[in-house]
Amino acid sequence: MLYPFMTLPDDTEIVHSESYIQDGKEHVRVEIEKPIEGVFQSATCILPEYKWEEVNGFSEIEIRKLQDIMSSLM
Repeated sequence: MLYPFMTLPDDTEIVHSESYIQDGKEHVRVEIEKPIEGVFQSATCILPEYKWEEVNGFSEIEIRKLQDIMSSLM
């Protein structure tokens, strides 16, 4: 199950999972979607490592900005 976390001014939605244990460490899955011209840009980030997966449509610069937002809230 995913939980709403925040909506950015550009309509980017950020949601997160409950914490879970994998390889003996606690993790949270963060999913990000942004509507662009009838489709969505999307990405998944695994915390606390900031491991980015399934990045579709976001540039490296956009991913860095999203990571900066998330790290400033942690």
